[in-house]
Amino acid sequence: MDALLYLVPGVITAGCVFGAVQVIRRALRTSRLWAHGLTAEGRCLNTYMKTSGGNDAAVRSTLHHVYEFTTREGQSFRFDEVGGDSTVVAGDHVVVRYLAERPQWATALEPSRGRLILGTGGLIVFLGVMVVGCVLFAVSAHSAL
Repeated sequence: MDALLYLVPGVITAGCVFGAVQVIRRALRTSRLWAHGLTAEGRCLNTYMKTSGGNDAAVRSTLHHVYEFTTREGQSFRFDEVGGDSTVVAGDHVVVRYLAERPQWATALEPSRGRLILGTGGLIVFLGVMVVGCVLFAVSAHSAL
């Protein structure tokens, strides 16, 4: 039973660290796309909303866009992106940024470094608070035994 006092916070901590690494990787990839990515004309194929929550929880809707573009080498790619301009609808043309070596990592989001830094920083702070809380819980549980 005592092992659970260490196992549960350890699993939560590991999940938070994994999440932080993924958030940082995504931010670095997006920043690299904006700074060094090639551009192509893309077309919005579809937009849709994903809704979560309900009953006792708050309802949250997330806007998704499905884009298609052709690289300079002539390869056609489709990708689904969360967020973006809500005025973009199916059939609209957009600027797509992609890396020549990884065109599947494309984005149609307009460069906004401040927003990227704030969003990434906020998530890292939240995950860091979770890790500190788990460590404090484990230490206090150890000292109570």
